[in-house]
Amino acid sequence: MIIFVILCLIFSGEALSAQALSDNALQRIAFDQKLGATVSLDLPFRDENGKPVRLGNYFGKKPVILVLGYYGCPMLCTVVLNGMLGGLQDIKLQMGRDYEVVNISIDPHETPALAAAKKKSYVTRFGQPDAVNGWHFLTGDEPAIHQLAVQVGFNYAYDTTQHQYAHPSGLVILSPTGRISHYLSGVIFSSADLTQSLNDAAGARIGSPIEQIFLLCFHYSPISGKYSGIILGVVRVLGLAVLAALIAFIVGIRRRAGIAACKKVEP
Repeated sequence: MIIFVILCLIFSGEALSAQALSDNALQRIAFDQKLGATVSLDLPFRDENGKPVRLGNYFGKKPVILVLGYYGCPMLCTVVLNGMLGGLQDIKLQMGRDYEVVNISIDPHETPALAAAKKKSYVTRFGQPDAVNGWHFLTGDEPAIHQLAVQVGFNYAYDTTQHQYAHPSGLVILSPTGRISHYLSGVIFSSADLTQSLNDAAGARIGSPIEQIFLLCFHYSPISGKYSGIILGVVRVLGLAVLAALIAFIVGIRRRAGIAACKKVEP
């Protein structure tokens, strides 16, 4: 709990300022888990070279990690990608050989050139030779983006004031036939969870619903990078609890030390 709150605070600055999206609207930005559902593999997109492709081009033989976000995202998408990259670097499965990763921008205005730049950066950082053929960065038009988002339960909204998208953080793991096998939420993904999810998806096994841990930090605004009064109140209470526990610990140590010193000087 404390560690996750600290993680939330990394993204915070001041209290949440006025924004176009209300707290009620932000509360709907989460994954509606649709385990066992199948995505439409004929949805049209463009790859990082601008070539028209179908979503099904990346399915058929291997499980797929689907990452929805957008390449111009100033904060959350980068954190999610970094977390995924860190977890994948520690697994034995090889990207391109054992599984595919498909990033799709939810912003219909983003270009293949932007997708290509993002791919170059992450493939270079990942460092595996097959990653260039196994990690795909796609763009598309609103109808295909919206349809795919609905099919995997990815709820998002555009803030016209900040000109940014609010969206949940996490990954969708699909079987080779496009069936939703697992959801992994948050921004840190363990190698064990990634390995288990990919192996389950490869075997067409469907996982269990997850507790969406981003709900804990949900009053952190994906738009402004700041917090509302609710999460700030929670953080203050937790901070005071930790401080009280620390003071009690220090007092306890000093008291025991004082008792021990008294015993030493007794005749």
